[in-house]
Amino acid sequence: MSLSNIDIAQAARMIPISEVAARLGIPDESLEPYGRYKAKVALDYLAAIRERPQGKLVLVTAVSPTPAGEGKTTTTVGLGDALTRIGERAMICLREPALGPVFGMKGGAAGGGYAQVVPMEDINLHFTGDFSAIAVATNLLAAMIDNHIHHGNALQIDVRRITWRRVLDISDRALRDVVVGLGGPGNGYPRESGFDIVVASEVMAIFCLATDLRDLRERLGDIVVGYTRDRRPVHARDLGANGAMTAVLRDALAPNLVQTLENTPAFVHGGPFANIAHGCNSYLATSSALHLADYVVTEAGFGADLGAEKFVDILCRTTGLRPAAAVIVATIRAMKFHGGVEVADLATEDVAALERGTVNLARHLETIRGTFGLPAVVAINHRAEDTDAEVHALVAAVERMGAVAVVAKHFAEGGAGAEQLAREVVRLCAEPSDLGFTYPDEASLWEKMQAIARRIYGASDITASTAVRAQIRRLEDEGYGRYPVCVAKTQYSFSTDPKLRGAPSGHAVDVREVRLAAGARFVVMVCGDIMTMPGLPVAPAAMTIDVDEEGRIVGLF
Repeated sequence: MSLSNIDIAQAARMIPISEVAARLGIPDESLEPYGRYKAKVALDYLAAIRERPQGKLVLVTAVSPTPAGEGKTTTTVGLGDALTRIGERAMICLREPALGPVFGMKGGAAGGGYAQVVPMEDINLHFTGDFSAIAVATNLLAAMIDNHIHHGNALQIDVRRITWRRVLDISDRALRDVVVGLGGPGNGYPRESGFDIVVASEVMAIFCLATDLRDLRERLGDIVVGYTRDRRPVHARDLGANGAMTAVLRDALAPNLVQTLENTPAFVHGGPFANIAHGCNSYLATSSALHLADYVVTEAGFGADLGAEKFVDILCRTTGLRPAAAVIVATIRAMKFHGGVEVADLATEDVAALERGTVNLARHLETIRGTFGLPAVVAINHRAEDTDAEVHALVAAVERMGAVAVVAKHFAEGGAGAEQLAREVVRLCAEPSDLGFTYPDEASLWEKMQAIARRIYGASDITASTAVRAQIRRLEDEGYGRYPVCVAKTQYSFSTDPKLRGAPSGHAVDVREVRLAAGARFVVMVCGDIMTMPGLPVAPAAMTIDVDEEGRIVGLF
C-alpha cells in the first residue's frame, strides 16, 4: 500500500527553520518564528538585500488541467530539490493554499508524493494567518462603507453603485448574492451585495503585487469602492480606511519561509487563483528569493493561457521581473483527456487519444516560446499508470514541436527523479531570451482583451453586451485604459466552455462583466460562467479531514 501525501509529509525529517534561513544567509534576528518549522522574514532585512545580484527565475506552468490537476506545485518542488541535488543554490516560491479548495476539491495544495513543502498540515490549514488578515482588511473596508452611509453619507455614495464585496476563505455558493442591511434603520440601508472567495479579492491581488508597506498603503487607498450619483469614483482613502487596512496586513506582508521534504528553502506567500485573479505568489517573495539564491523556481496557476499569461502581462509588465526559462508540465493523463478520453478511463493505455490531445500542449508551448519568447522544456510529470508506449509517444510529439521533453519522476523519487529536468533548466537559463507581451501598453482595454482571446485562446473575437461595452468605454474615459487586463474564465479550456477540450479555435469569448481593480492596477474581464465564489463539490474533501486520537491531522491528500 502506497503512502498518502500526508503520511509522507508527517514522516519528513525537517530541520529547524533557523537552519534553513542560515543556508540563505538570513540572520536569526531577521526571523519571526511561528513554531520550529516556519517563520516570516523581516521586511527591513529584505529591503537591505535589494542591491545584491539577482539569480535566474524559472517559471513553471502547464497544459490545460484535468479536473484533478496536473502537478505544477509538485513539479516546482521537485525541480527545486533537483537543482539543489546537482549543486545549485536554489529556492522555490509558491502560493499559499486557500481553505476553499483544501476543504473542497483539492484537499491539499503543498505538492505531492516525495515533492512537497512542509509542514504540510500547517501550510494547508491557516498557516501563519495571512489569508485571515486579507479577509479582515477586505471586510473592514466593507463595514466602513456601510457605516459611512449609515452616519449621513457625507461622500454621497450611491448605494446602487457600491462595487466592493465581502470575502470568505470557504467555497460557499449561498453567499454569492446577498442582501445586507435588513432589520430596520439601526442596521443600515438595505442593498444587494455578495461575497467572493478571499483569493479572488482585490486586497489579495494588491498584497501580491505590492513592493513594500508604503506601496501597499498607497494601493489600498486607490481601491474604488463605488460611485456617487453623478458617477464620481469613491476610493478607500476617501473613507480613511487604507491606514487601518495596512495595519492589519503589516505582519502578513513579510514572506513565509518553510522547507521542502529535502530541506530546500521555500517562500510560500500569497495565493490569488489564476482562473479568477492573477494567479501568482507575492512579488515580495519572488523578488527577495532572487537576491538569496542563484535559481528561483516559481509557478503560475493552471495552464499557460491563464497563470503564465498573467505572470507575464501583469506581474512582469508592472514589476520588471523577467523569467530566464519556463517549464511546461504535461501528463499522459491530461493528453488523453484532451484527446477525448473520459476521466474514468484515463488509466487505460490509449496512444491514439494521447496523440490527438497533444494539440493542447502545442498551443501552450507556442504561447510560451512564440508569444512570450521564453526558452521552454516540457516536463512529463510521470504517474505509475503511464505506459512506456504512451511516454515514448508524448516525447516524440514534443520533439516534432521542436522542443525537448524530459520524463520527471519527482512524485515517486523526490529530487533525484528530476535531476535531468534540472540540468535542462540550467542549460535553458544560459540561453538568451527577450520577453514579449501579448499586447502593448497603449492598446485599449477592448484591444487588450481581443489580443488575449485571439493570440492565447485561439478565438476569432470577443463579444460583450451593450452595457459591458459602455462600462469599458467609461473606464477608458476615466484613465484606466492603460491598465493590463486580468481575465477570469474556466481553467479547463481555451474557450469559456469547460467541455471544449484540446485546442478549440474560431470560438467567441464573451465578456460577461467588467470589474475595476484600481489598487491592483488591472481591469478584470469576467468571461463565460466563471464564479468568483466557487461552490463545494458533491463529496468535498472536508468529509475526509479529521484529527486522530493523538491529535494529528488526517485525511489531507
